[in-house]
Parts: sequence; structure tokens; C-alpha cells
Amino acid sequence: MMAKVVAVTGNEAVAYALRQVNPDVSAAYPITPATDIMQRFTSYVSNGQVKTEMVLAESEHSAMSGCIGASAAGGRVMTATSSQGLALMWEELFIASGSRLPIVMALVNRALSAPLNIHGDHSDGMGARDCGWIQLWSENAQEAYDNTIQAFRIAEHMDVRLPVMVCLDGFIISHSIERMEYIDDDAVKNFVGAFKAVNPLLDIEHPVSYGPLILPDYYMEYRKAHAEVMAKVPGIVLDVAKDFEKIASRKYGLFEAYRLDDAEIGIVILNSAAGTSKDVIDSFREKGIKAGLLKPRLFRPFPYDEIGNELKHLKAVCVLDRADAFGGSYGPLFIDIAASLYPHKNGPVLSNKIYGLGGRDYLPEHAEYAINELVEIAKTGKVKTLKEYIGVRE
Repeated sequence: MMAKVVAVTGNEAVAYALRQVNPDVSAAYPITPATDIMQRFTSYVSNGQVKTEMVLAESEHSAMSGCIGASAAGGRVMTATSSQGLALMWEELFIASGSRLPIVMALVNRALSAPLNIHGDHSDGMGARDCGWIQLWSENAQEAYDNTIQAFRIAEHMDVRLPVMVCLDGFIISHSIERMEYIDDDAVKNFVGAFKAVNPLLDIEHPVSYGPLILPDYYMEYRKAHAEVMAKVPGIVLDVAKDFEKIASRKYGLFEAYRLDDAEIGIVILNSAAGTSKDVIDSFREKGIKAGLLKPRLFRPFPYDEIGNELKHLKAVCVLDRADAFGGSYGPLFIDIAASLYPHKNGPVLSNKIYGLGGRDYLPEHAEYAINELVEIAKTGKVKTLKEYIGVRE
């Protein structure tokens, strides 16, 4: 299938994907660095290129409330936010997921205040990782575009009906221009398909109630049911990816394994920093060092079994987190990787690096530092510092 090759920013790519999907309603409030997505999308609305009803809310809390109302009413709904905006939505995130509303939201990852910082790290997405939303993470603009299109199919699948966040790094992906390929409009339309409402509030012939009181006699059963639905998500993500490959010739999985098959050591890293890390992996391979990389794509629900099996043969693994878990804990990604390897008693020795907070540059030398340390850990089986901040001024 013919693809349109363009040079665009990540935000522009996501907005273009949303135009191709043509949702029924969007409620949004601007916040850097996600503003550009909705600004571009509203131009599509104003120019009549989509039929979307655009609701300009007075806050991010109201924006998600509007999305919830529109989705419950029976519409295909999307929005976008970042950082403090997501934090202000926090109450509503649980209502969206608990009500099984298939809202799609682009999350342009940005540091959380205080102090105020508008640059990219993963604090916002990690803070919302247990809100019952599916999370897809993106290394570059191409993945952000592809993930956005697939997110609608995943969210609206009849065995799922859950909201999805598509995460992309603020400024590094959202505002950087790169070469990528757009899919034909008709192919996207056919791939996503017509929206199917489930128990919509606007069906007056079949009245329903959303958000009723639930007491201890049923609340646990409700939460267990949510977990059971989440357990189906990885398989559906893979099924959707297979269908997507037919229209885009690009393969996606639950994660990307880069040169891991014969690796002895490996790093685990999310989003844009994976690209830099792959180049460094290649340079170490040229020296005869068997290094590899794992980049999670589906972060919630976390594919513990699959990732554990992918990493279990390694001697040492370094997990790099672009978010910190305050209170003396390890990075959030590290904790999940450690849990995935827990059943494998002879699995790799683990270490954790915190990097890139508040938009601090992640450089090849940081990946080199982590891999050089892994070489020593693989030889000795010992870790000098289990958690370490790299790229920090002394």
C-alpha cells in the first residue's frame, strides 16, 4: 500500500492520525507540550476536515469530564494532555476506566511540578500508571502516529472497552521533526472501523445509569472484573498489531527486543532514549560485547510473563528510568522489570539508573556508562550501587 512520506513533528503526526480517525467529540484544555496537538486538530475542525464536536473546556479536569460524558453518551472520543494537566485529571481517570469508556488520549510526557518544569520526563505517565488505563509508549513520531491509530481499535474492542493513553516524550518527540510515513486516509478509516456504542446514555429506548453507588458487597467483584478485562489486553494488542501490519508494513509487539537473542547483558529503556541506546548497543557489538536492549511498548497492563521470559537468559540487566519514585524506592520501570524476573531464580543481576529528569539530555555516554558497568557485573555477579542517578551535576 502506498505511503505518504513526510517530515513532521510528533505532535503534528498525532494530530494527523486523529484527523484520519475523525472522532465524534473531543474536549480539551491546552498545556505545554501537548497544546500543539489540539491546536492542529481544531484547525481540522474549523476547516471542515473532520466532523468532530470540539469542546474547549476551562480546565483539564473539565476536559476529561467532557470526554467521559461524550463517551458515555455513545460517541468516539479523544483528547490530549501533559504533566499537571494529567494530574488534574486524576480523579476523572478512574471514572473513565471504571466506567469502561474507550477514550483515547495522547499524553505528551512532561515533568511534574514543583518546581515548574515544562520539559520531558515520564513522571506524569508513571503517576497515572495504576488508574486502569491501557498505556502504549512511543520511541519516535512514527510510533506515536501508529500507536494512536491502533489505540482506537484496542480501546473499542468488544472484549476491552477501556481508555488508552498514547505516550510520547515532550519536545524530544512532540516538537522534533523527523521523516515518517502516513497511511492512506481510507486505509485508516477501514482499519479503525465504525464506532459501536455499548449501553449509551442517549439510547432513550434502553435507559441506563452510569456511576451509581457501589458498597463493600460488590466493589471488590467490580475491581476483579476490571483486572480480568485487563488480562485480555496483551492478546488483543498483538491481534490489532497484526492487522495494522497489513496496511502499514510495520510490525509491533508488546515490546521491542533489540539484539537480545544472543545477548549476555541488556538495558531496558522507554521511549525516545531507546534510539540513542540502540546506536550504542551497535558500537559495543562491534567490540565483541554481546549487549542488547528491550523497549517496552505496552506498559499497562504490564506483560510480566513475556518480558521475564525475554530477559531471563541474560547475566545482567540495567533498567533506566526517566522518572523517580520518591520515598527511597527504585524507579517505576525497574520495579516492574524486577517483578517480571522474580519467578526466574537464575535470572540476571539487576541495577537501576535514573536519568533525564526534567528534560536533562540523555547522551550516548550515559548508555556507554551503563553498559560498561554491566560488563563488570556480568563478570563478578556484584552490583556496587543498585540505584544511581546519571548525568547529575556533582
